[in-house]
Amino acid sequence: MALRQTIAVAGIAALSFAGAATAQVPPPNGPRLYAPPPRIEIYPRPVYRRCAVRYVVQYRPSGPVLFPEKHCWWQRG
Repeated sequence: MALRQTIAVAGIAALSFAGAATAQVPPPNGPRLYAPPPRIEIYPRPVYRRCAVRYVVQYRPSGPVLFPEKHCWWQRG
């Protein structure tokens, strides 16, 4: 019976010592290991979309078909 009590007391002492040892470690006060991402400011220019629409003839098996065609681009204004 005395052997079991001795083992139990030694186990509890070891656990409390291990917990106390890890709790006593201070947090690091050195510089951070990463840098914040760079901030890029973008000032958009005033642009608008211009489109040109026309009709083209496409040849299909059933015969020629008039088909609308649209071409767009961005233009500064």
